[in-house]
Amino acid sequence: VYGRCTYCNVDSFTPELSRKLPTLREQIEQGMERAISGYAAEKFIIYFQPNTNTYAPVHYLKMLYDEALSINPENVVGLSVGTRPDCIDAEKIALLESYSDKLDVDLEMGMESIYNDTLVKINRGCTHEDLEKALVLADSTKLDICVHTVFGFPWETREMMLRYAYEINRFPQIKFVKLHHLHIVEGSIMGAKYKKDPFHVFSLEEYTNFLCDFIPLLRPDIVIQRLFGISDYDLLIAPDWGLKKAEIQTYIDKELERRGAIQGSQYPHLQTVLY
Repeated sequence: VYGRCTYCNVDSFTPELSRKLPTLREQIEQGMERAISGYAAEKFIIYFQPNTNTYAPVHYLKMLYDEALSINPENVVGLSVGTRPDCIDAEKIALLESYSDKLDVDLEMGMESIYNDTLVKINRGCTHEDLEKALVLADSTKLDICVHTVFGFPWETREMMLRYAYEINRFPQIKFVKLHHLHIVEGSIMGAKYKKDPFHVFSLEEYTNFLCDFIPLLRPDIVIQRLFGISDYDLLIAPDWGLKKAEIQTYIDKELERRGAIQGSQYPHLQTVLY
């Protein structure tokens, strides 16, 4: 498969600092400085976020990870590596696990959708079975596994999206999830199609209502690291909810509380709820 995921423009979610600075060391050093001055941060997780951060020979990956972890090492407590499930193998799992004696090591993989038809439509270039294989490789390791999902592909129904919970729950290796709603952004294939023929995207109210139904189905021991995504507003086409990140979080939190939507409250009855 050539090209990229149809909804993706990497600049839409890559921090501006990372786009402007030429070297890995500069990105990390200046990122730490900003975190210290802005948030009084004392400890840090080195996060390889955009692109595919295991798409290289192991010796090259080790060089990159080692360089990153050599910066302010006494205050670095974790390493988080984002990648695709089809770019994980036993050798790369072993490399990541080699850092786990001293650090918390997170392996983040894009699930995006549990449906192979969707993965084909968005030009993902991998299958749900690739994710399953990667999860099996990570089983019984010290790695903390996170998967990313995208809700709101226009051909997936609400019931289809609720089934993501069942699939995530199947894998005890999954410790973290990051939930995202579909963004339509400039510079993406989907963005160009949307401009010609707009289709439905989540309103904030619709997405919040969906989360209030989804979260109770999710296994209670899973940590939800993110409830929604944020794109660069200069690139975002839709949905524009007209609120800042903190305001969106507050809106969702209040509705979860109002509805009494508690994570895992419907987990024991999952089969009955979905089937």
